[in-house]
Amino acid sequence: MTARILDGKALAAEVRAEVAQRVAALRARGLQPALAVILVGDNPASQTYVRHKGSDCESVGMRFVLDRFAADLPQAALLARIAQLNADPSIHGILVQLPLPKHIDPNLVIAAISPSKDADGFHVQSAGALMVGLPGFRPCTPYGCMRLLQAAGIAPRGRHAVVVGRSNIVGKPMALMLLQADATVTVCHSATPDLATFTRQADILVAAVGRRRTITADMVKPGAVVIDVGMNQDEAGRLCGDTDFAAVREVAGWITPVPGGVGPMTRAMLLVNTVEAAERSAR
Repeated sequence: MTARILDGKALAAEVRAEVAQRVAALRARGLQPALAVILVGDNPASQTYVRHKGSDCESVGMRFVLDRFAADLPQAALLARIAQLNADPSIHGILVQLPLPKHIDPNLVIAAISPSKDADGFHVQSAGALMVGLPGFRPCTPYGCMRLLQAAGIAPRGRHAVVVGRSNIVGKPMALMLLQADATVTVCHSATPDLATFTRQADILVAAVGRRRTITADMVKPGAVVIDVGMNQDEAGRLCGDTDFAAVREVAGWITPVPGGVGPMTRAMLLVNTVEAAERSAR
């Protein structure tokens, strides 16, 4: 058995087409959705991500505002710029690209963003809304994973989902979203003994640890859905995930590739959050 591919690239194109229609409807009413991105420093990966986000916005008719700052930008100056964007009614979504230089507290920065413009879905108010099941902005990566499952007709209800990773950005919100979809959820992490004992029980396995080949074929239940959130580099410098893709694909029923799986969906859901913020502002 060879697993079917959960094609994030193709689905992201569909999501962008949906967002473009919503943007066009808002523009017809005289409102152009706008995403502001702040980039501090010259991290090459961050620069690439930001460039892609700008292209995505342009492709759906959104305005993209990019603020670039040197790595030695004082934290107070960054917070002041966020306050300006919060107060600007023409800006609907705000994103500060992570990671930030060590002298800047990311928690303070995320907390400074207006919850009504929280395009990344990282604000504590967004996290609280997710926790209790209220409407709010969802973190883009787990949000994209849920859309992948939905598009493939994979219902989490009644299934055992195992999430490997407990970050605030992916692991925890992923577990909550699966729980809300009526999965039975186990969260594993670096202190979990005998990880394979848990992963082999998973009907839906989400790998979000940031370490290549953490999940090997013998750790996967035959026919399982495997969602690989990892973005790593292999020995040749090529992009790879947290799973041993070639081997795991021979065991799993569905699997996301890296690249071309979760990554494009993360960017697509950023557009969804931004257009939703603009729609809320127009009500």
